Amino acid sequence: MELYIDTANIDEIREAHDMGVLDGVTTNPSLIAKEGVDYAKRLGEICEVVKGPVSAEVLALDFEGMMAEGRERAKIADNIVVKLPSTVAGVKACKAMSDEGIRTNLTLCFQPLQALMVAKAGAFLVSPFIGRLDDIAHDGMEVIHQIRTIYDTYGYQTKVLAASIRHTKHMVECALAGADVATVPFSVITKMMNHPLTDSGLEKFVADYNKAFG
Repeated sequence: MELYIDTANIDEIREAHDMGVLDGVTTNPSLIAKEGVDYAKRLGEICEVVKGPVSAEVLALDFEGMMAEGRERAKIADNIVVKLPSTVAGVKACKAMSDEGIRTNLTLCFQPLQALMVAKAGAFLVSPFIGRLDDIAHDGMEVIHQIRTIYDTYGYQTKVLAASIRHTKHMVECALAGADVATVPFSVITKMMNHPLTDSGLEKFVADYNKAFG
């Protein structure tokens, strides 16, 4: 399973990259707004650090606007993936961009038929939002299982990118469900290497050594 970081904070991206486990980056307008920086400039900075896919979301909601904005985003770097909404206009733009050789990530996916449609349109990634479904008493992980089954049954090459991941339990479940990619906040990446028995074991090793040798 590939690991992306979901942030627009360049320091977090550099730190995750330096761990040697980062495969890509996802951003969105809300994350950019938190940083208070020019979107295109920050995307360029991210692409200098991370050579894997960097998802850059469009703000337009209509087909023409998505196409114009997506083409501009794609010019920033070769590893830009244009992020489109899972809507009728979004799937239309997905097909058009795919025909032009522009990779796309169809975001805000909440049910398997959206995922089926965007795969037919040639999406590179589809982003089902697990946590937001959990928030309204739906089983977000079940959507990952459903999409995985549909894609495997019909041979679609679109990658399943699990998004809106809130905690490490989500990560375990995504890996077991066969998600191709998971995108997570930096805090979740660091927690993936935490365990109290690791900490206590290290403390004991050091204490035993110091007791014996000073």
